[in-house]
Amino acid sequence: MTTDKTGAFEALKTAIRGEVVLATDAGYEQARSIWNAMIDRKPAAIVRCAGVADVMHSIAFARDHRLPLAVRGGGHNIAGNALCNDGLVIDLSHWRGVRVDPNTRRARVDPGATLGDFDHETQAFGLATPLGINSTTGVAGLTLGADSAG
Repeated sequence: MTTDKTGAFEALKTAIRGEVVLATDAGYEQARSIWNAMIDRKPAAIVRCAGVADVMHSIAFARDHRLPLAVRGGGHNIAGNALCNDGLVIDLSHWRGVRVDPNTRRARVDPGATLGDFDHETQAFGLATPLGINSTTGVAGLTLGADSAG
């Protein structure tokens, strides 16, 4: 990281549409909380991305400043992989949209959607899927197998 962390993060704030949450911000503790409360990692910054461009800027920022990088979808992974110490967290937990096409029986799911979000939308069409059992688990993590390891 550059010697002027504050200046670098201020530059990131102006480059994105979303929100950059730092340890000095009032909402930091809430922003870094995840399902497994035993995990106590403290990232340097949490980026609540508002779109794909924000994700791209965040990845480039972490690379350019040699920061560890973590991605938070549903935040349910038992190992706490949605957080990292002294790095950058890309927080997608606010992207919770689910779009169902009942004719093709397919759904498109945003990266922060939970099983509860998914079930709510699919059940409106009389559809269901054997994806998991806990409504607070993120669909992305389950799909990628990230929530299966301890």
